[in-house]
Amino acid sequence: MTAPFARSPRPRPRRTPLSRTGGPTTGSVFRAALGDDFDRLHPRLQERFGVSVADGRGCVGTGVMTEVRRGPWWTVPFLQIGRLRNILIADVGRDVPFRIENWPYVDPFGRETVTFVREYRAPRRRAVSRFDATMVLDPGRGTVVDYLGTHQHLAVDLDLRVEDDGSLHLTSHAQRFYEGRAAFRFPMLASGTASLRERWDDDAGVFRISLEVHNRLFGFLFGYEGWFTAEYPPASDAPDHVRPLRHEERL
Repeated sequence: MTAPFARSPRPRPRRTPLSRTGGPTTGSVFRAALGDDFDRLHPRLQERFGVSVADGRGCVGTGVMTEVRRGPWWTVPFLQIGRLRNILIADVGRDVPFRIENWPYVDPFGRETVTFVREYRAPRRRAVSRFDATMVLDPGRGTVVDYLGTHQHLAVDLDLRVEDDGSLHLTSHAQRFYEGRAAFRFPMLASGTASLRERWDDDAGVFRISLEVHNRLFGFLFGYEGWFTAEYPPASDAPDHVRPLRHEERL
């Protein structure tokens, strides 16, 4: 992997994660949302999506996106706008090195949080492209809320489904925009619906991942597929370089 992907997490003091009701969280955000279905995941996916503050470890994956693609030319403005806050990327290419960092931490509102920060080095680009997301549990609805971007302006509900082969399928649904006093349901005509599937390949000994983002009006916007291996470094908090610049309390 290239040098810009090398990171050294900064240790932080351990804190007890609290839910919005003031009590301890249930640990893994995904285990809490999936309930008994979590145990239907492939054991390697249970290991990966089970990271939590109480568990004391993160998950750092490195691998290759065998293909990164986007829609026709008229979809590029959507992607370029999303690039400004690390919500979408407009790059394309094959055999693109990438890194994904999942670090658990307690956010300023006492919620167990896990980062999903992806970095890509696309062909002919000096800078590393980055996609930022942080996920928390909405305990009232039992739903994972995915905050997108560097400032958590966009909050997205995720539907989680465990497939028969032990893979995890995530689909995005309602989206809400938050900034200052402004709060409104984000119109889907100006956004996209994501479908992501992650599975363990027993034969190759790697994780396989695929994503497609579609817009109701413009169709296919962006997608990728690839593979990666993972390490599980000790962690009771997230390093600064993966944390959002702003945290949003509203779900």
